[in-house]
Amino acid sequence: MRVVRSLGLVAALAVCGAALQASDVPSHHPVMDSETTQQLTVAASSLVQQRSAALVQKERHDRSSPREVLGVRFSPKLVQAQDRAVHELENRNRAPVEGGPALLGAHTRLESGRAVRKGDRITLEAIERTEVEYENGRLSQSVRRRFEFTTRDEQITLVGERVVDPSAHPLNDADPGSDVPSH
Repeated sequence: MRVVRSLGLVAALAVCGAALQASDVPSHHPVMDSETTQQLTVAASSLVQQRSAALVQKERHDRSSPREVLGVRFSPKLVQAQDRAVHELENRNRAPVEGGPALLGAHTRLESGRAVRKGDRITLEAIERTEVEYENGRLSQSVRRRFEFTTRDEQITLVGERVVDPSAHPLNDADPGSDVPSH
């Protein structure tokens, strides 16, 4: 009887151990932890914030796009598209309405969203909130964006972004409706 109980206990422990190991295996589309999600959000924020700053006609200084933020690299194609967008926005005095007053200030923040991993790809969806100030008032805009990342070993690389709602026209997009191509 004692042997049967011992075997039962061993079998139960083996089942529990297998269940614990299975819980360590990522699910089909695991949500990233809050620390990694925040890291990805800060990296993605640097792009939209840089474009918003380019809307405001101030003294020009080196606004070359970062190549890496908080350990997240930016793909060369993404950097090239970002530099092109910043240049276009700097050379166009954007106004909230066509022919309206020039923008005096612009501030954008990306609210942490949800980051999901599928294999070597991570998708971050977040809400971008932009507020612009012009001579006679302010204008606020909220847009949902999706940022695409790839992973290789421990390195995360931002490779693309797009606006989720096709009818949205973000103030800080050089060419509304166009996506930044993925690698």
